[in-house]
Amino acid sequence: MTRTIDPRLLAATTTSKLLTAGIRRLGRGGGTALPGLVAGYLDPRMLDKLARRLPAGTVVVAGTNGKTTTSRMLAGMLEAAGRHVVHNRSGSNLVRGISAAFAEQMPLVGDGGPEIGVIESDENALPDVLRRAQPRVVVLLNLFRDQLDRYGELETIANHWRGVLRELDSTTTLVVNADDPNLAALAAESGATVVTFGLTGMASTLAALPHASDAAVCRVCESPLVYDALFLSHLGDWRCPSCGNRRPELDLSASDIRLDGMRGLAMMVRDARPRQPSAELRLDVALPGLYNAYNALAATAAARVLGLGVEPIGRALAGFEAAFGRLERVEYRGRQMTLALSKNPTGFNEVLRTITVESLTTPLVIAINDLAADGRDVSWLWDVDFEVLAEPRHTGTFVAAGLRGHDLAVRLKYAGIPAERIDARAAGRPLGEALDLIVDATPEGASVFLLLTYTALLQLRQALADRGIVEEFWAQ
Repeated sequence: MTRTIDPRLLAATTTSKLLTAGIRRLGRGGGTALPGLVAGYLDPRMLDKLARRLPAGTVVVAGTNGKTTTSRMLAGMLEAAGRHVVHNRSGSNLVRGISAAFAEQMPLVGDGGPEIGVIESDENALPDVLRRAQPRVVVLLNLFRDQLDRYGELETIANHWRGVLRELDSTTTLVVNADDPNLAALAAESGATVVTFGLTGMASTLAALPHASDAAVCRVCESPLVYDALFLSHLGDWRCPSCGNRRPELDLSASDIRLDGMRGLAMMVRDARPRQPSAELRLDVALPGLYNAYNALAATAAARVLGLGVEPIGRALAGFEAAFGRLERVEYRGRQMTLALSKNPTGFNEVLRTITVESLTTPLVIAINDLAADGRDVSWLWDVDFEVLAEPRHTGTFVAAGLRGHDLAVRLKYAGIPAERIDARAAGRPLGEALDLIVDATPEGASVFLLLTYTALLQLRQALADRGIVEEFWAQ
């Protein structure tokens, strides 16, 4: 069937493509947002129209932590199954960034090109993205406290999502992390077809809710929740002894999770959905940490909903390469650097939990910025469990870096780390300027972890890209 040409859409997508190419050719960035913003003035419904051109529809992935990794995992699974995917891979996850990615990767006119879209969505943008993309599948990962000056308290985001989730009908499948009491409550109110996922049978669990967790009470009767197993922040097998509210039955569950330090993890995933062929998948994931078990499980659940078999799922996860700054490994001047985006208390605590399995004997760099994309308020540093770094087995130096590095140095001192082991020479400086200072503080041949807020990560990677060490983040 011949598609009628839409002049406004054609003008918008052409402009976006030309701007993206021009920005990259001039070395002014990746063109991951501005082209979509300009195109949106030419055709405010550009994203809506492009999404409707995809024969297999779209999948939208949202959550506080893990959405870049999870969406990349899912896109990789689809590609391993031979599907042609359009995806905002750079992580530019507002409407303008998603629009720019779709315009760049889809043909100007006619059919052909990608058949399915994988969209990573910012939390605040999610309602608008859902109404525009009309997705076939929505994946909700978690809700944690993050950038209070931008998002507000966690309840603010939950209320922001509630209305649009109620608008969904049974033609949309909502793949939801039932270990999160807040998400389970939102899913119960949605009109979508709900598929739940979560963890079971973990030998190692948390003893109590961390200080920074945000789901201590029942969403039905406001009584304190009880956890029969607590895996990560407030994620676990929860129940309310007062009203009987509890974690829903899991459609897809991960068990026998084996964490292999910084090398990766393995787990067994069981798909127990009614009227679906029961399946057990033994998966090896090329990323470490329990939080990546959640990411891999979420991507697997969405892939199963889309009809993928065991082989492409397993192949994509075993060969998965970390997204920029998500435990990305870089070699520079004889040092092995591991870059970890750490932007809120829960994310920070889980990265610390992962890297402190083994003793830290070389410098640990922590860089805190307070630019708009990070959140101006850095009081959340007091909700991070830096005290774990004061254990005697960790003998390395702690480098406090970034624009708010001096605030971090104070926090580390109050965590019990001796002042003589806190190096604040890089504090107050952009990461690009401090890169060689950081490397000089690390013995040649050694490994160094760098825990970075968002703009600190971008600054550091830009400095590495300028030296030809890494690709630009948008080219990965």
